Amino acid sequence: MQLPLPTGHCQLTTVRCEEGYLCDVCGGDVENIWESDLYLRYVIGLLDPETLHTTRERHIRCNPTLAQFIVDPDFEAVVVDGPFDKRQLDAEYVREQERLVTRGWRRLKELAHLEGVSLLDYPLLEVRERMRDEF
Repeated sequence: MQLPLPTGHCQLTTVRCEEGYLCDVCGGDVENIWESDLYLRYVIGLLDPETLHTTRERHIRCNPTLAQFIVDPDFEAVVVDGPFDKRQLDAEYVREQERLVTRGWRRLKELAHLEGVSLLDYPLLEVRERMRDEF
């Protein structure tokens, strides 16, 4: 599944519209939705849908602070050294983040095989419910 192009995508001067998204960190093409930090943050509720078109893209692995919380046999573990290393954080917080971020990543994998899903239906169920209550 190619990444959907949010409104305003063409304003990125380093990318022609038909090319897709380039990673703001490494400069490489973010080819698949399950590689997208932008959409991962969106599906887990860290990014408002109104800001999708103005937020820079990057690979999930290019955001190791978030990527370290994905715990899945199909995702090679990311280790962060320093103050944001999950091994240095509160164990309950880490468990909650691992559940949330892993579920979000799995949702992206699921979305890659679906067609016709509205962008507003991408997030996890609890995020969609919270969005409905807020708007």
